[in-house]
Amino acid sequence: MFYHLGRFATRHRWLIVGLWMVAAVIALPFAPQASQVLRSGGFVSPDAESQQAINVLSEKLHVNTNIVQIIFESKKYTVEDPQFLQQTQAALAGLRGWKEVGQITSFTDNPRQISTDLHAAYVNVALTSDPNSSSLVLPEFQRRLHKMPDVQSMVGGGPVFYEDIQAVSESDLRRAEFLAFPFAIFALLFVFRSVIAAILPAVVGGCAVVVALALVFALGHVTELSIFVLNITTLFGLGLGVDYSLFMVSRFREEVAHGRSIDEAVAVTVATAGRAVAFSGLTVSIGLFGLTFFHINMLHSVGIGGIMVVLLAVIAALTLLPALLAMIGLKVNALPVRFPRFSKNKSVNGLSVVNEDELHHGFWYRLSHVVMRYPLRVFFPVLLLLIGFGLPFLWVRFSAPDASILPANVPSRQAYTVLQERFNQRETTPIIMAVQTKGDALSAENIKYLYDYVQRIKAHPYVERVDSIVSADPRFTLEQYQSLYSHPQFISDPYLSAFLKSSVAGNTLFVEVVSKYGMVDPHSQTLVQAIRNTDPGHGISVLVDGGTAGNIDYVNSLYTDFPLALLIVSLTTYIVLFLLFRSLVLPLKAIIMNTLSILASYGALVVIFQQGFLHQLLGFTPLGFVEASSPILLFCSLFGLSMDYEVFLLSRIQEAFWQTGDNTRSVAIGLQRSGGIITSAAVIVIVVCACFATADMLIVKALGLGMALAVIIDATLVRGLLVPATMRLLGDWNWWLPFSGIQRHPHGLAEFSAAPERSEVSTQDASDVQMGGKR
Repeated sequence: MFYHLGRFATRHRWLIVGLWMVAAVIALPFAPQASQVLRSGGFVSPDAESQQAINVLSEKLHVNTNIVQIIFESKKYTVEDPQFLQQTQAALAGLRGWKEVGQITSFTDNPRQISTDLHAAYVNVALTSDPNSSSLVLPEFQRRLHKMPDVQSMVGGGPVFYEDIQAVSESDLRRAEFLAFPFAIFALLFVFRSVIAAILPAVVGGCAVVVALALVFALGHVTELSIFVLNITTLFGLGLGVDYSLFMVSRFREEVAHGRSIDEAVAVTVATAGRAVAFSGLTVSIGLFGLTFFHINMLHSVGIGGIMVVLLAVIAALTLLPALLAMIGLKVNALPVRFPRFSKNKSVNGLSVVNEDELHHGFWYRLSHVVMRYPLRVFFPVLLLLIGFGLPFLWVRFSAPDASILPANVPSRQAYTVLQERFNQRETTPIIMAVQTKGDALSAENIKYLYDYVQRIKAHPYVERVDSIVSADPRFTLEQYQSLYSHPQFISDPYLSAFLKSSVAGNTLFVEVVSKYGMVDPHSQTLVQAIRNTDPGHGISVLVDGGTAGNIDYVNSLYTDFPLALLIVSLTTYIVLFLLFRSLVLPLKAIIMNTLSILASYGALVVIFQQGFLHQLLGFTPLGFVEASSPILLFCSLFGLSMDYEVFLLSRIQEAFWQTGDNTRSVAIGLQRSGGIITSAAVIVIVVCACFATADMLIVKALGLGMALAVIIDATLVRGLLVPATMRLLGDWNWWLPFSGIQRHPHGLAEFSAAPERSEVSTQDASDVQMGGKR
């Protein structure tokens, strides 16, 4: 099938290239606009209890969670000085009466909004606009917030946080693209030593990214997609587009140097390297498909965007690239670039030609034989080393993302830091409860049940205070509350009357619990679980929200869905690799090898982002935890990406085994033929990932850094040492296939491996890239 696809590409080369050019031209105006349809939220599962609590409070009590916090601070005045109040009121004058502002809750209304040093206070401004469109009103909001001479202001809160995520994500993407393209082009020039050959992978990767971003723009009008789709689309589009093209161009140059005609070389390239590209793209897509099983929209949409760009990269590599190669022919080696060579091989048509005898003196051939001579001595130390890299993950602490994932210079992060350092954090992040009774909440019977329930909560050792209609004044007895609420319209105390109006509607109550500990403190998490596990009885239902509850629900939602995603991804990948390698053992070995490199990157997440190792060099403040979605993003991204190299390596080993029937020799030949070019591809992917590791957004930084580390480990320890050692230990069991009805080789594929007797070729880079022997 792939051979005929290659033939089709050569016959219709002009049509294929023309269609791709038309697609790119149509996509080009829309690709830069993709960010306009993407959302910066999507970290909450609609099924989470905390989200259900907010839904109830919004529906019944019209609680508005779309709040901007304005923090006022002054070195000259304290909150108690009249000048402080005068200047804050003057600063807010432009916001009062504006149609986009629903309510302003000042520190004069709630003294708990005053800092502990009395030199700062904050005001909550509820916006009337939809949370998804709040970013549109923020510029006007800032303009209406007047500047004062002695009282400085800063804005924070949810709408500003999500606006900053959008801005920082786009800035990170521009920086990563600016850094990645030049490095990738230089690496390709170094590998191919030809300007034309180096440009081809860049063209294919660029086309895949541009068309994918245009599709994201279109899809964003139909469904809600996360802003992080931008990063994953560019990361995989560039990385895999260049990777796949690198393998294809390399194989084409090899086939041409063997004496094949241009059309035949293209067809054989698609039949061999193209087949591996197709299966590799399938395994990467399967990994990203695992993200679609999550209820968190951020992961779900990243999975959709990632699958789109991977499939486009595969389609471009199997159609556009063969068509371009058929058009260019031998000119693929035009415009040579001179770099120092580290081999004495002669050159034919711009390619390194290696005799049969020289094959057995290549670096990768010699390394594999050393490893396979002492497989146990290599296997166990490397295995223990990789397990050691992953051990820190045993001490991982998960949490939901907050403003700490942003750089220190953006508004929401600055406001977050001030709230953390100068205010009582326990007061700013209370536990929120949506309580619903059977019948009217203010009936004498329900007041008794609620009073008893609140007293039980107050008795918990981790509770500082409970704010509710049955604990508003600690001097009141149950009987006094029952008497007071029997005629609520006659309540004379203005504070209690306002509190009652904002806290009760029919059978629904709003209750706040203030913990003695911080929002992410384990004691506060224990308190939330205790409240959720305390049955109020008497038909009363309770839903718990707040920062701590939201964190718990976020983590639980992710890791409730993760086992299913992991199982489906692993099983599907096993089936795909079984169809590719015609073996029951090789797919299992590949999955285990893959998992080891991923676990090592998990350990790095804890050491770097939770414990702060190298944080000054990498330019971020340690979180003290790992953002909970990062390991899942890494698994689903890396499971396919690392499998990419495993597929290409085992494909070359498989070709050699079909010809020789000798497991040990086929491992050495396969590693030598693929070692250099896979190393070159890995270097390019590492460079692209490292460019994304420069991101200011810690989720993107963790993804880029984790992927770069995993690919480094996979390309060195796993592929260079662990794979040959394992294959030597397994011997002929590697190729075990008990089903007699299944063909050992795909029909006709073995003949494409046969090379002319005269020589072997490699696309030689600085470290003896790809040397060949008789196939």
